Amino acid sequence: MEELKGTWEFINAENFGELLKELGVNQEIRTFTKAETFKPRVIINENDGKWSLKSENTFKTTTVEFTPGIEFEDISPDGHQITMIISFENGKWIQKVRYKNGKEMFVERWINDQDQLVVSMKCGNVKASQLYERLS
Repeated sequence: MEELKGTWEFINAENFGELLKELGVNQEIRTFTKAETFKPRVIINENDGKWSLKSENTFKTTTVEFTPGIEFEDISPDGHQITMIISFENGKWIQKVRYKNGKEMFVERWINDQDQLVVSMKCGNVKASQLYERLS
């Protein structure tokens, strides 16, 4: 999973607003994520088996710290209480997020053959994706 480590700059997204709507994210935040200025930067690090995923954008900066395979409680970027587990399988980052409202989201991250970070997300029947390029 070494290839996931680094700093990643947002390129584009598909259907992200619809995924947020399915998750119950309010209209104001959904509108913001469609704005031209919404260019998140993602930083993935690991230190002694502890991983971190930092997401920076003009709305908010969040950091998730975890040990792979261990379930933990957290707060989503829009303030919802969630339970999450992240594991690494077959070269992919597999993430399961359970919201207190009963919604579940599944996220996979991997590096494609152009050295880009692909983020594939699903909630209910709604699928979305994001693409990032490596900065460092």
